[in-house]
Amino acid sequence: MLSHPPLALVNHLLASADWAHSRLAGHAGQTARLECGPAALSVAITPSGFLEAAEPSVPITVSIRLPKDSVLRALTDRPSLFSRATISGSAELAETLGFVFRNLHWDVEHDLSQVFGDIIARRAVRLAKGAAQWQIQGARNLAAGLAEYLTEEAAAVAARLEVEKFCTGVDALRDDFARVEKRLSRLERC
Repeated sequence: MLSHPPLALVNHLLASADWAHSRLAGHAGQTARLECGPAALSVAITPSGFLEAAEPSVPITVSIRLPKDSVLRALTDRPSLFSRATISGSAELAETLGFVFRNLHWDVEHDLSQVFGDIIARRAVRLAKGAAQWQIQGARNLAAGLAEYLTEEAAAVAARLEVEKFCTGVDALRDDFARVEKRLSRLERC
């Protein structure tokens, strides 16, 4: 079970977005359970639209189970994070939570500037973005190189063109076979 630091971070983000906590306030008193692998977090929505840890005895209004790759999706493709989630319970609350978390953004630079100043915050964020881009590009290059090796050098996987050629051949064979069957059925009738 996750502890309260995730709630503190989410509430920090909600505090800087009036639209988000006012939207959640419409579901005050309802509870949600978010599951990702073995980790689970049960939260209750307060009347002011923030989140707090839910009491274990309170029934869950909606349960959202995220796929195992949700951490990677959260970092690389946030919009698709909830598209593969399994939801049970209140669809209205699930849609509200999905909308809020899809559109809630953390202004890291602003928070860092409060502690270290504007210049250091700007450079730290630029450095972090550059490092992340470098890692992403490195992963893409590795995947492309591995794909090329497996299709060209090791011939362990068929290349896309070969698969398409094979499928075209199978389609042509199927069509030819259907024509032969029709001719045979005509000959049998005669």
